[in-house]
Amino acid sequence: MATTYGPETRDDDRPGTGFGDRTAEKHFFPAWLRAPVEGRTWREFTYLLLSLPISIVLFCFAVTVTSVSAGLLITFLGIPLLAAGLAMCRGFGAMERARARGLLNLDVPAPARVRGRTGGLMSWVGAVLKSGVSWRHLLYSVLHLPWAVFAFCVSLTFWSWGWAALTYPLWHWVFPTHVGVSGIQLYGDAGHQVYLDSSLDLTATSATGLAIVLITPWIIRGLASVDRLMVAGLLGPSQLATRVTELESDRGVVVDTAAADLRRIERDLHDGAQARLVALAMDLGLAKEKLTEDPEAAARMVDEAHGEVKVALQELRDLARGIHPAVLTDRGLDAALSAIASRCTVPVTVEVDLASRPAQAIEGIAYFTVSELLQNVSKHAHATRASVDVWRTADRLLLQVTDDGRGGAGLTSGSGLAGLAERLDAVDGILVVESPAGGPTRITAELPWRG
Repeated sequence: MATTYGPETRDDDRPGTGFGDRTAEKHFFPAWLRAPVEGRTWREFTYLLLSLPISIVLFCFAVTVTSVSAGLLITFLGIPLLAAGLAMCRGFGAMERARARGLLNLDVPAPARVRGRTGGLMSWVGAVLKSGVSWRHLLYSVLHLPWAVFAFCVSLTFWSWGWAALTYPLWHWVFPTHVGVSGIQLYGDAGHQVYLDSSLDLTATSATGLAIVLITPWIIRGLASVDRLMVAGLLGPSQLATRVTELESDRGVVVDTAAADLRRIERDLHDGAQARLVALAMDLGLAKEKLTEDPEAAARMVDEAHGEVKVALQELRDLARGIHPAVLTDRGLDAALSAIASRCTVPVTVEVDLASRPAQAIEGIAYFTVSELLQNVSKHAHATRASVDVWRTADRLLLQVTDDGRGGAGLTSGSGLAGLAERLDAVDGILVVESPAGGPTRITAELPWRG
């Protein structure tokens, strides 16, 4: 259902959500031609070369500590030794995360530190042995060696042979001058030898080397992707721990938001309706005293008090509407958003395409999100028209507010949009802002659908 408030009507189709609509960086050379000399390729190649000596050290340490600890389990020394070895593996994991961050551009958060319940040594030993993160670090130390050997050999072979073949015409003179043959021997037996020494051979070898050089970066990136998966999967926090951290952060945002809303309501009551009611009581008291002495003055004061009552009632209605509007509870998002649009300073088109109503909590967040965005349109956008679109996609509720204002909005720290994004994030929502300078502005909010 679509409703337009104002003299203009919208005749364009519903805009897209805008997710991922970024302008690609333009280059003079195509990606496959730039890849051999790009910094990313060299960093990943360096990572693969360093992985072999590092993985040898990690493997030897992990196997030694595990075997010695297993052998000493018959005594008490095996348990603390195994815990110390796991702690060392966690330290190696921190080094590997730093290496991946610098060379692979992979930022894996560090897992939570292991803490015993009592703070004693044995409590810490028990916590380390029961920590799945510690055992995943040990597993990484063991499994990374065979992969590092394979990645080292493949990447170095392709890299060295590719560049050597590509530059073969430049160093071909070494063979007849210092080796005594005409070039690289391609084939040889007791009675026949084939050397790469003619102009055609040099050209074919260089062309083959160029092909290998162009293919090698993509082989290196594929090998580095496996390392990324291993680092992220074995050296980072578990999904459960990450989710717990997110929920703790979201809970803090919800608590802070609720406290801020309570402070706002208290301030509005104290500075608005309460102050007017106090003044009204004083005016009525004065009117009561003058009722017998000066009835006309008392009548004027009562009339002024009547006006103050109307203003106080309007402020209370606005405050109640800001807490939770009755129209939202009774008639749903369509009617509630239409009421907001009618109070906006620019014409607003509202389109709500929902076959059913979401849960009250999600419906309330959607209402206040659109309300906040339309207030920004009224105060800051300098727009001549705006539109509100609400629809459901699978298990997500999408809201989109578009205006033709001056643009320039963003999720900068401390801004209203940043606070709104934090509120949406507290319920697993997303806020996407597209607002180039000069406009138009398109803000899309995505909320989980809960019926």
